[in-house]
Amino acid sequence: MAKYKQNLNRGFITVTKTNEYLVLARKYRSKSFEDLVGQDVLVKTLENAIKANRIHHAYVLSGIRGCGKTSTARILAKALNCEQGPSISWPQDDAQVKAIEAGNHVDVLEFDAASHTGVDDIKELFDGVHYKPVQGKYKIYIIDEVHMLSKHAFNALLKTLEEPPEHVKFIFATTEVNKIPVTVLSRCQRFDLKRISSEDLFKHFANILKEEKVKFEDEALELISKAADGSARDGLSLLDQAIALANDGLITYDSVADMIGMSEKTVVYEFLEELFNKDIEKALEIVQNVHYAGQDILKFIEDNLEAVNLITKLKVVSKLKTSKNLTEIERKRAIPLSENLSISVLSRTYQMMLKIYQEAKVAENALQAFEMGVIRIYHLSQVPDMESLLAMLKDTKLMTTQDVEKEETAPEAPVKEEKPALAPKAPPKEDVAPPPFDIGDDDSTAKKA
Repeated sequence: MAKYKQNLNRGFITVTKTNEYLVLARKYRSKSFEDLVGQDVLVKTLENAIKANRIHHAYVLSGIRGCGKTSTARILAKALNCEQGPSISWPQDDAQVKAIEAGNHVDVLEFDAASHTGVDDIKELFDGVHYKPVQGKYKIYIIDEVHMLSKHAFNALLKTLEEPPEHVKFIFATTEVNKIPVTVLSRCQRFDLKRISSEDLFKHFANILKEEKVKFEDEALELISKAADGSARDGLSLLDQAIALANDGLITYDSVADMIGMSEKTVVYEFLEELFNKDIEKALEIVQNVHYAGQDILKFIEDNLEAVNLITKLKVVSKLKTSKNLTEIERKRAIPLSENLSISVLSRTYQMMLKIYQEAKVAENALQAFEMGVIRIYHLSQVPDMESLLAMLKDTKLMTTQDVEKEETAPEAPVKEEKPALAPKAPPKEDVAPPPFDIGDDDSTAKKA
């Protein structure tokens, strides 16, 4: 039951809860190396380094959100500062470990670089770096989102990082390791945390639901594990939502499908089926329905790209058809499409979809850009592909060759002898009368005159 009290001086209401609910992502955060999910190589490397007492002075932990970077940093701090440390294990009542978990250990300092990016923040943080630890064996600096530091802040960090005191350890966490200067990376030991597989997430979530005493369908949990996309924190957030949505304490496939928008995936495959069947009217009608339903067109294009990519992989990787990572919709819709379409059609569609996505991102009207792109795909589907053209050319060449062979083997027609043409007869000569006699004045007449 929540208790409310009003702060009259500031004019807002504060809420104090006697039984505050703790979200699953915080409640089941990894507290030891054994609890880390899907990071076996990292765990083995750190455990061996601690056992051999070959502990580096600076570590960089990179990876996607929710894969365990900050948890690993805190676990490493516990291993270094526990009462029997450095050690890979410690008793539950260890005072140093409890202080680190509570966030009030004097010698373990956590720093958020996203909100403290300047050089003054780094200088203030490192003011006491040369002083020996008060409570533990090491003074440990955990800097989250370290790539957000400014250039000058990195320069201020560089000198301390190059020649740190023996009692100081640095642990940096980042999602964009490429933004960290090479001069800093070269002075650190780097670990890339991988995406957690769907199988590992499924086992992890199943154990949590058993602890929470919540029943579930395996298909529903598989759906959440895949939707988490390798992030344990994202998956636990979805799991929290699924528990709240569950009817009678049972997480069902249908409820999870509606929750994460699997119905949208059905629309994606319906659109692709109409497009590949060359029914442009129905394809454009689905696009209009998606728009009027309030869905983001760019997200719809992304879903189509993902679907075409999956169909193409199903075409070339046969064992993928039996993978547990496939959802029920993908088994029913993607596998038949992969069996009926050629690689050339699929690759051409993917390339054009990618081009459409780039155009729609910069267009004033993304819907119009997408519709014009769909029409282009339809128009090009009417043009025969390279394989069809080669087959047509081969057939044409074969027909031409057969026609020539027929002409060469056909019997020659007999040649008729032509009689020489007779010269035309000359017209009969007519009797030409002598010219008339000119009676004129002769010389004698002239003389007489």
